[in-house]
Amino acid sequence: MTMATYGRKETKATLSQNRIRIKKHYGQNFLVDKNMLEKIADTAALDERTGVVEIGPGTGNLTTQLVRRARHVLAYEIDEAFIGMLEETFSEERLTLKHGDVLKQDLDADIETHLGDAESIVLVANLPYYATTPIIMKCLEETTKIDRMVVLVQYEVARRLSAVPKTKDYNALSVAIRYRSEHRFAFKVPRHLFMPAPAVESAVIVLKTKREQRLERSLESYFFRLVKASFRHRRKTLLNNLSVFSEHAKDTLEEKMKQAGIHPGVRAETLDLEAFIRLARIMHAP
Repeated sequence: MTMATYGRKETKATLSQNRIRIKKHYGQNFLVDKNMLEKIADTAALDERTGVVEIGPGTGNLTTQLVRRARHVLAYEIDEAFIGMLEETFSEERLTLKHGDVLKQDLDADIETHLGDAESIVLVANLPYYATTPIIMKCLEETTKIDRMVVLVQYEVARRLSAVPKTKDYNALSVAIRYRSEHRFAFKVPRHLFMPAPAVESAVIVLKTKREQRLERSLESYFFRLVKASFRHRRKTLLNNLSVFSEHAKDTLEEKMKQAGIHPGVRAETLDLEAFIRLARIMHAP
């Protein structure tokens, strides 16, 4: 991980396109439409009191909009090829640039260090499709400092946010988002506004962090792990999925599920948030 701090030199809607080599393994699809970039930044409702976390600044298109509005931007870029290009566009005071994989970083520690004087923290990002779910889950599970997220994601992911039990789109991410945030669909983003154009539709979603503490912090970690284990194999019963996850013997696990009011033969997709919370409390108890 390397880190440097930059501010804006000159506004550039895009960096020189002939200098870009797209890396498919990083899921690079760059939004290049200035009007849409402004719309995303406007949706984030930034001002001089706001600190911003950006993931994957890439060519700096969205970053340009963010540094105009926010107090300071902390940006994570995994592709070393873009670091020099970003350095040419931004210098001093408004942007802290970190080279590395955001999934391996301590977000709360970085926010405290680089955005500690901001009154609120907003994550704004065009997330790489291959890592969208892990990144959102990391933010939901690990950080207590992000107040809201405004993220551009694959349209299918946006659908899962509002998915309800007993539907094919309902999964561990659906449960985690309901636990940690209030969410809304903002707007769709046409594929022709990207370079290169992705094969799928995209959308912007807004997640506002709930400050209500439903579970103790130590139990929250267990809750998130339990939810992910429950959906590991969608065709398996909840009992079979949790038999691999839990240290309890299968008959003990079956009894704990019954105590939570859950039939051992159901699948995870049939349970709502409240059922998962009950199950986590009972299974975590000695």
